[in-house]
Amino acid sequence: MPITRLLAFAMMVAGSALPLAAQQVPLRENQVVRDGFYAIGLADEIRKNCPDISPRLIRAYSMLKSLESYARENGYTEADVKALERDDAAKDALRAEIREDLSARGATEGTSAGYCQVGREEIARNTPAGRLLKGN
Repeated sequence: MPITRLLAFAMMVAGSALPLAAQQVPLRENQVVRDGFYAIGLADEIRKNCPDISPRLIRAYSMLKSLESYARENGYTEADVKALERDDAAKDALRAEIREDLSARGATEGTSAGYCQVGREEIARNTPAGRLLKGN
C-alpha cells in the first residue's frame, strides 16, 4: 500500500474514533462498571453485618482490577479512573441504593439475621456479589 493511502487510512480511522469517544458516558454511569461496583458494595455491606459470612478478598480485588482494565480497554483514561475513585458523591449514592435494596430484602441495620439471609441468597444464586462471599 503506498504511503499516501496508508496515511489516508490512518487519518480516517483516527477520525472515526473521535465521535465514539465524544459519545462515551462518564465512567460512573457505565453500566458494566456500575454493576461491578454495586456487587462489590453489596458484598461489603453483607460481610460487615453478618458474622457468618466472610469476604473473598482476592476475588474482590481481582474484580476491581478487571473493572479498571475494562475501563481502559473501552477508552477511559487513567484520569477517568482516578476521578471515579475520588467521587464521594457517586460512592454515597451507590451506598444508599445498596442499603435501600438490602432493607427491601429484610436486612435492617443493627440486626445480622437479615444480612445473613441476603448473603446466603446471593451465594446460593451465584450472583456477582455472592461470588465475593463465603459462608463460615
